[in-house]
Formats: sequence, C-alpha cells, structure tokens
Amino acid sequence: MSSELAKKIRQIREVETSGRGEFSQLIGIAKKTLEGIEQTGRVPKGDLLEAICQQWPKYTLWLMTGQVDEGCGQVSPEIERARRELKQTGTGTN
Repeated sequence: MSSELAKKIRQIREVETSGRGEFSQLIGIAKKTLEGIEQTGRVPKGDLLEAICQQWPKYTLWLMTGQVDEGCGQVSPEIERARRELKQTGTGTN
C-alpha cells in the first residue's frame, strides 16, 4: 500500500504544482522527505497525508480509498487533468 500512496501523492503533485519544491512548501514538509516518499515508496506519515488533504480536499477520498464521487466534489488527479484540458480547448462545461 505504501508504494500506492507514494504514486498517488506524485500524481497530485504533478497536477497541482510546478514541482517538488512548490508542493513541499505548500504542505510544509522538506523537499527531501517528499523525494524519499516518491522515490522509495516509503510510507508517508499521517500528518503529511492530512496536510495534503487540507490543501487539496477534492482528492481526499481518492487518496485514501482509490474511489471518486464527482457529485460530492471528490475527484482524482486524472479527472482534474481532463477537466483542465477541456477548459483550455473551450469544450468544458465547468
């Protein structure tokens, strides 16, 4: 499960920030800590997961369970990326 969480954290970072530095700053951790999690699959501590969920609440359900509920505003980075691409092309509805 730890490597799965690491992959999910990376997906959120890639969609929401310009890189590890910005992501680390936004959630209040050292960049080296984030690198260690992403590169080794180390289990993130609860306070780090909480910080991610507080910064980007729309990913909480997906981060913790792998499920989404768009009706409740709970999405995945993949859904968010698709929405942004649709907005850029002018084909999105919101």
